[in-house]
Amino acid sequence: MNSATESFTDCLRRLRVPGQVVEFEAELPTAATAAERLGCPLGAIANSLIFTADDEPLLVIASGAHRVDTRHLARLLGMRRIRRATPEFVLAATGQPVGGVGPVGHPSPLRTVVDRMLAEHRTVWAGAGAKHAMFPTSFAELVRITGGTAVDVEPPKSTSD
Repeated sequence: MNSATESFTDCLRRLRVPGQVVEFEAELPTAATAAERLGCPLGAIANSLIFTADDEPLLVIASGAHRVDTRHLARLLGMRRIRRATPEFVLAATGQPVGGVGPVGHPSPLRTVVDRMLAEHRTVWAGAGAKHAMFPTSFAELVRITGGTAVDVEPPKSTSD
């Protein structure tokens, strides 16, 4: 286990998260790669994405099957503008690299929203602070450990014909 993964594992233990960090020999560059490697649905991958929301960090934990609609999210959260953060901003806000950001283990708490679609899966897999590591958890546990708010990261689909 490398030092980033050990540090993340320690954080999970302090938060009383029972899931074990799983390390892979190679990086998991996409949610689809992670789902394939884990043998789970794409929607069960919990992507930890950092955005700038009115110049503050915002952690969006989104299902791998969803794209984050930043305009929808800004309206929902009452913010002027939400946009993708730069890799430098992500590292400064989380202490973790893009592609390896976990839902916890950051230098200070981040405002967090958790995609409601993740609740459709008994087990979801989230990043564990490194590009090659993930851990099993649940939607409810993600909300608990992050202090996050459950939201729809995409607007509801129109049901009109």
